[in-house]
Parts: sequence; structure tokens; C-alpha cells
Amino acid sequence: MSSRPDTWQAAFDLIRTRGYEHRAEPFRLASGQLSHDYIDGKYAIDTGERLSIVSRAVAELAAGHGIEFDAVGGLTMGADPLAHGVAMVTGKAWFSVRKEQKQRGREQWIEGTRLQPGTRVLLVDDVISTGGSTEIAFDRVTAVGAVVAGVIPMVDRGDIAAKRFAKRGVPFVALVSYRDLGIEPVKDV
Repeated sequence: MSSRPDTWQAAFDLIRTRGYEHRAEPFRLASGQLSHDYIDGKYAIDTGERLSIVSRAVAELAAGHGIEFDAVGGLTMGADPLAHGVAMVTGKAWFSVRKEQKQRGREQWIEGTRLQPGTRVLLVDDVISTGGSTEIAFDRVTAVGAVVAGVIPMVDRGDIAAKRFAKRGVPFVALVSYRDLGIEPVKDV
């Protein structure tokens, strides 16, 4: 396993100062668990400059871990800004997996580049708690024959997603983990 990319500290600083907030009152995560640690990944990368910094760090992390890809994307909304940013800094294609199949036109599940059998994809997301959303994207892209080369979330809130993708034989490496942020991990329930 390689060291962190040179751009990691700048990306971490953005995530820590703009994307992280400790709340006195706990709130419910998508997994149903309660947490005092709120992470707003999209706010951390809300300008072109900030998105560029984090996207470069993700691209360098992928390269440092030998993750080669032709297209980058994930489940819509959480993955979209990062997918676009990584595509911009690498020159690779981007895609977005819909939560519901489009009901008109080509009735697609996947927008953006047309994934083909054998297309190597990098799945990204802003914040992963258990990996469920990314697993939906995984299932959609593999259904069209694409090969998931790796998964890189901007922030991983626990250890569940890493285990989930290890079972599938897919490299998983978070840009920033709950350990980096010094917060409690999401529990595997």
C-alpha cells in the first residue's frame, strides 16, 4: 500500500474545515444509526477550486494504488460532483447511476458515458457509511459488463464498506477515514 498523495493534506483540510461538523444533538444516518458527527461532502467541494483539489487527491490515490480506470462515477447526487471533478483532472469519462430507471427516451439506468463490456470504472462517493449506495452503483455498472477497478469515497465513516468490497475482490481505499477525522465509526449492525 502506498503513502498518501501529495495533495492529501489540502483535501483533508477542506473536508475537516468545511465538511465536518460536530452536533450536540445526534441525527440519524442513512443506515439508521445515530451520530453526532455530520459530514457534508458536497459543501467541502462546492467551488471549482475546492473540487479540483479533492479530485486531484482522489486521482493520485487511485494511481498510487494501481487502480486504472476508463470512467469514473457512482450513484447520483453523492458521487456526481466528485465523478465530474476526477474526470476533469484525469481526462477520463464520467457517468452517473440513477436511483430510478429513466421512464422515457433510452430508459437508462446510467447517464453520461456509455459503459461497454470491459470498461474499467472507478466508483466514487462523497461520504460512505456502509457502502450500500455504492453497492447499488456496482450492481448497475457490472450488469452492463463494466469492470469495477476500485472504489474511492471522499470520506469513509467506518469499516463496513471496505469489508463489503473486499468480499467482491474490489480495491477499496478512502481518501479520508473516520480515523483521520477522529470520529466514532459507523457500527456494523
